[in-house]
Amino acid sequence: QVQLVESGGGLVQAGGSLRLSCAASGSILSINTMAWYRRAPGKQRELVASISSGRSTSYADSVKGRFTISRDNAKNTVYLQMNSLKPEDTGVYYCNFLNRYNFNYWGQGTQVTVSS
Repeated sequence: QVQLVESGGGLVQAGGSLRLSCAASGSILSINTMAWYRRAPGKQRELVASISSGRSTSYADSVKGRFTISRDNAKNTVYLQMNSLKPEDTGVYYCNFLNRYNFNYWGQGTQVTVSS
């Protein structure tokens, strides 16, 4: 059974940095897009960043210039480097893998808390 295991969340002061990682345990065939979503308190889940199999990236306007998504295909791992963190970045961050058959895999979520 495939699982996505996230790590790297935590508590950080505003202006600080965190690096999230998400690795697949088990075999996932033909991953196309890897992405990070987040759910802030009282809000719906939103797409933060995504990266295609060709390494094209896309970011939410609120994180452009501060967050960087990258992937290691050999390790079936996606990363999210988060710099200049703001209190409004607080939330539960989820990784998502979409394979060529349009099947979605989700991580369990990791808490990021940014204090002012």
